[in-house]
Amino acid sequence: MAKSVSATQPHQSLSRASWRDYYEMTKPNVVLLLLLTALVGMCLSTPGWLPWQPLVAGLMGIGALSSAAAVINHVMDRRIDAQMARTFNRPVPKGKVSPRRALIFAGLLAAAGYLVLEIWVNRLTALLTLASLVGYAMVYTMYLKRATPQNIVIGGLAGAAPPLLGWTAITGEVHPYALLLVLIIFIWTPPHFWALAIHREKDYARAQVPMLPVTHGVAFTKTSVLLYTILLAIVCLMPYLVGMTGVIYFIGSSLLNVGFLYYALKLKFNADEHTAMQTFRFSILHLMVLFLVLLVDHYFKITL
Repeated sequence: MAKSVSATQPHQSLSRASWRDYYEMTKPNVVLLLLLTALVGMCLSTPGWLPWQPLVAGLMGIGALSSAAAVINHVMDRRIDAQMARTFNRPVPKGKVSPRRALIFAGLLAAAGYLVLEIWVNRLTALLTLASLVGYAMVYTMYLKRATPQNIVIGGLAGAAPPLLGWTAITGEVHPYALLLVLIIFIWTPPHFWALAIHREKDYARAQVPMLPVTHGVAFTKTSVLLYTILLAIVCLMPYLVGMTGVIYFIGSSLLNVGFLYYALKLKFNADEHTAMQTFRFSILHLMVLFLVLLVDHYFKITL
């Protein structure tokens, strides 16, 4: 079967490894979304133009450490990935890149990213970004993912950190507004990921990963998605209520949350075979547009 790799296959495949295989291991689409949220955190931290050095170096360092965490995830999850239709073609389980080479690549990315942040940004951002790598690559991937159906809830904190990292890269301090941006992503993560887990429930069951649909059933998970989406809509109002944002954000976030609630309600009460994946895809659009709306609202307020 194509999902398993024979003893000799890795040596044959490793010679065919290209830069694309290493690039794929960094999960570039995920990292780009993280960098968008980090950039918004940078912009919201100051009323003026961003200084170029912490802007460029901050994004480079955060991106490199996030990419390193993604590569480590590929290595640690290679057995699981080999058993899932969505991931069996990844470079490590397919044998294109050996675990050792992947870890060396991750180490180089992590070292480069940390040094960039330490030298050209500030130590606080460097340490917080490193802590996020440890939280995702070690705590979540190596332990939580295999230990509890609440894995994505607890482990989601690491993936929610980029707005805070962007904020500290510019200001050198932790601000309550930055923590509010972290809270939004933290609450967004479970309904986002559980929608995918519902769609891939059989894969997770075969790989013996205790995702919520596997341990508590699909119906329970749909209810959890709906409840977290309602909570997300409430949390998304908080930047407006505390005076962090203006009416543009209020209108934009409200429309986005209505859209997310529509998909969550459909998933719960009137789902077809495509609804879970549609909900997952909309959740990505929701977060991306939400942070763009934050950006537009911020600069609109400055120009007034």
